[in-house]
Amino acid sequence: MPKLLDIYKKLERRFGFQNWWPGETPDEIIIGAILTQNTNWRNVERAISNLKKHGSISLESIYATDAKKLARLVRPSGFYKQKAKRLKSFASHVHNFYGGSLADFFSKDAGSLRRELLSMDGIGKETADSIILYAAEKPVFVVDAYTKRVYSRVYGLSEEPDYDSLQKAIESEIPRNVRLYKDFHAQIVELAKNYCRKMPLCTDCPLRSVCIRGKSGEVEIVSREKKQA
Repeated sequence: MPKLLDIYKKLERRFGFQNWWPGETPDEIIIGAILTQNTNWRNVERAISNLKKHGSISLESIYATDAKKLARLVRPSGFYKQKAKRLKSFASHVHNFYGGSLADFFSKDAGSLRRELLSMDGIGKETADSIILYAAEKPVFVVDAYTKRVYSRVYGLSEEPDYDSLQKAIESEIPRNVRLYKDFHAQIVELAKNYCRKMPLCTDCPLRSVCIRGKSGEVEIVSREKKQA
């Protein structure tokens, strides 16, 4: 069975260090994590660009922004009324309970922070863990649909694992290191976007030599059909 650190090294050699998440401040990372729900990053970038143009890229500015105006600004991200409401709720929480200080909010341990995040409107496990890892910089591994897909294929699982069991499996095998967690997650995203798609492109995949599903022939090699992917 391939070891996760060996998988990471193969990916890092192929894609290089990713320096991910794309965000200039913890506030922007949090905003991006909420906006990226049920959409692609290009749409999020358009919404963030709108927020920057109108000086609403911090949580305190979102707290002070009219809800209808905020919804208009984040419209490119889809589900804009719902996402504007979630941004306002998050910003209000930090403002009301921590005086607007993210440093105070992030001062608690990862477990306590996660429980508090999950109690907020519209914050699920993936969003909470993205905020903890990328904004609070605490070692919690983010599990997304790409992670489930890649892991199940590499290890030849009959079905994708659930969020908590996969997170536990990954965190138990690799060192608890923020930089490693960030880059490993980013590497998985790159792999899934470029090779381990729903219709996989196995021929040139950097994990081809260790992917159990691929080696067993259960995954069809379709590199010649890239245009259909």
